[in-house]
Amino acid sequence: MRHGQGFEDLQRRLDDLRRRDMYRVRRSLEGPQGREVLVDGRPLLNFCSNDYLGLAGDPRVAAAFKRGIDRWGTGSGASHLICGHTAAHEELEEALAAFTGRPRALLYGSGYAANVGVINALLSVGDFVFEDRLNHASLLDGGWISRAAFAWFEHRDMADLDARLDEVEDEPTRKLIVSDGTFSMDGDPCPLDDLLAVAKRHEAWAMIDDAHGMGVHGTGGVGLVDPTHYSTADVPVLVGTLGKAFGTAGAFVAGDESLIETLIQRSRNYVFTTAMPSALAVATQESLAIAQAEDWRRAHLRALARRFRDGAGQLGLDLTASSSPIQPLVIGDPARALAISRRLEESGFLIGAIRPPTVPKGTSRLRVTMTAAHRMEDVDRLLEALGTIASPAPVESAVGG
Repeated sequence: MRHGQGFEDLQRRLDDLRRRDMYRVRRSLEGPQGREVLVDGRPLLNFCSNDYLGLAGDPRVAAAFKRGIDRWGTGSGASHLICGHTAAHEELEEALAAFTGRPRALLYGSGYAANVGVINALLSVGDFVFEDRLNHASLLDGGWISRAAFAWFEHRDMADLDARLDEVEDEPTRKLIVSDGTFSMDGDPCPLDDLLAVAKRHEAWAMIDDAHGMGVHGTGGVGLVDPTHYSTADVPVLVGTLGKAFGTAGAFVAGDESLIETLIQRSRNYVFTTAMPSALAVATQESLAIAQAEDWRRAHLRALARRFRDGAGQLGLDLTASSSPIQPLVIGDPARALAISRRLEESGFLIGAIRPPTVPKGTSRLRVTMTAAHRMEDVDRLLEALGTIASPAPVESAVGG
């Protein structure tokens, strides 16, 4: 009898991850998101959250969530197309459409579901998808799973994108260009104007996932794809998430009528999943209103990022070229990144070590993120610790993490 390898190698593979300092471990927080979080009974300054506007712990959003539970209960009971779609979902979709300046918006359970679901609904065998090499995993997975011909282009390199589109110029099928708006691990923006010029030249569609830009950039936090500058003809597919700057959970896609109706009919990640709780939609309407109204949060974020970059420059630390709340400190070696993360935790800071495959090999880093809940003195304390812990001198290796 012929035998395959089976699954007997699972433990060996886990042991190999530990040996290479690539093993991942979850933390259990003992309280809500905020400037400080409680881990193993210790308060730690939290510099690794995507809660950019500090709304995940805002009492106004919590109160709205409670009102939503009183009105709608805790669960939706079914998918949107069965009996799970409520007036609360409808109101949030209308608010998000108005926020992005687009005719329609459609809610998804997560950004991952939205990205995979949109690409699969739009593309199939014979089509083409072109993706920035540093796109989020959900965008890459969506491209691969779609069965369209998949092509990378080098990070933010529009000449490379143009050349790859030239190669399929005579193909009559659909061509979709996919990019993050703000790249989650480097904090740098998509060169949107140049990308759209390439898309127009090749009659391709552009899909922008502005998960890390909405709420943070633009007038009222509208993000990179400002509706006063870009129409649905320019960016037909716009994706945003609700679990980052807006402090709740879920995601949405915004576009014209035909796009949204196509997704309702064809996007498996929408059709075949339970709708988010209506109470969550109520809470998100509140956080969206706060995010638009309280521009001081964005101004404070910019000031925090400048303070950190100025101080890191004086220390000679290797930062990426980011003006966003994402300020990655590139270490290189995964073991050293883990060791520095451990030392920082001992000093009262929570900053995770980001390693391959999340980032390219040789670029392991500390992904430092600012939120509107941070204070200037928090940044100063972090810089003081980094000056000691992340200096060029070797730091002892850490196991696990």
